[in-house]
Amino acid sequence: MRHKAVILGCNYYIGLSAIRCLGMHGIHTVAVDYSPERAYGALSKYTSERLIAPHYKEEKEAFIAFLKEYARKQELPPVLIPCHDSYVEAIDEHLVELRELYLIPQTRQGLYTEVMNKESLHRLARGLGVPVPETIRPDEEDFLERVERELGYPCIVKPTDSPSFVAAFRRKLFIVHHRAELLEAIDQANRAGLDIIVQRIIPGFDDHMYTYDAYLNQESKVTHEVTCQKFRQFPINFGASVYTGQRYVPELMDIGGSFLERIGWKGFAEIEFKKDAKTGVFYLIEVNVRTTNLNELLRKVGINFPYVAYMELVGTPLAPQVIRRDTNRVFWYFYEDMLAVRDYWRSGQLGIGNVLRSLLKPKAYAIWSWRDPKPAFAFASIIAGKLWNKIRRRNRQEEDKKRIGRGQEQDWSG
Repeated sequence: MRHKAVILGCNYYIGLSAIRCLGMHGIHTVAVDYSPERAYGALSKYTSERLIAPHYKEEKEAFIAFLKEYARKQELPPVLIPCHDSYVEAIDEHLVELRELYLIPQTRQGLYTEVMNKESLHRLARGLGVPVPETIRPDEEDFLERVERELGYPCIVKPTDSPSFVAAFRRKLFIVHHRAELLEAIDQANRAGLDIIVQRIIPGFDDHMYTYDAYLNQESKVTHEVTCQKFRQFPINFGASVYTGQRYVPELMDIGGSFLERIGWKGFAEIEFKKDAKTGVFYLIEVNVRTTNLNELLRKVGINFPYVAYMELVGTPLAPQVIRRDTNRVFWYFYEDMLAVRDYWRSGQLGIGNVLRSLLKPKAYAIWSWRDPKPAFAFASIIAGKLWNKIRRRNRQEEDKKRIGRGQEQDWSG
């Protein structure tokens, strides 16, 4: 009898990768989502069980009750693995009661939320001497003058709570180029009831973005770690990884590992850094506290983080491991990378030759797997449906314009 692994969120490839990373070791995986629609990750052959739960935000109390009821029916407490920030927020809010029924690495309630919140994260980092981008709050004295003097334009307006901001605006932040745009961005955030901060943009192309991925045991000591370099993001410049390569950067291991240990972190974390193109200084940008979209890349270069977490939580920890070499392997999310390439090319930031050369590297695919193809076919069907609906809307709009034009001609001739 083995502990089950409950994976929260299967309508994105992060959940799919967690299911695969565990299922290939024979672990019973439970794919949980709030709707069967678009939950293509649950179609993996490594999925042992599929469940539909109440919505984690719209029906939070019912969602927590659902999790508790499921765990009570199991012979052994399941390992709980959230694959979206909003699931993490719900777990953190109910951490004490959920830890009575599930195996969860974090023991300190509120730490997940503190690290996910951009403002409190930066306070933690500054207190430990880790560089972060210069930041000003809209309610600070001489706000507009300080933005112009200390940050300069363009700068970014970003949320303290990313999931709520993305849900409201379908983007991670606003880029503002002058005072009027800044005031408009703040007004939009205020109308949505969201707290925001304004930050300096650290100079450097997207390949100046790096990640430090680590697992810390129950003594808050790093046991597994690897570093990566981003090459392309979507949306471009301020988005998520779509083409990222593993690269050994010892300095990031020193900075990232020390930071996580000193704040008492337990479990997996991914720190995103940006290297200042002018000074070479690494700035801490954010921390992903749930399992990462680079799972498949990290597994292929030697560290299966979901499995590392599972094994430690069930009492049979794996031997520590650090990737201290460059493997030349890259993570590739084909669909969004093609959208990114289009936008990089239109904005003059990348040439086609550069893109074509990059595609020659060995890859870890976000969705595709020869051994487990069904999720990829399901995802392709979803995208095809979106494109077909877009074409139909465009055709209807064209027909409406023609009818209006014909009506105006008749009125004129009449």
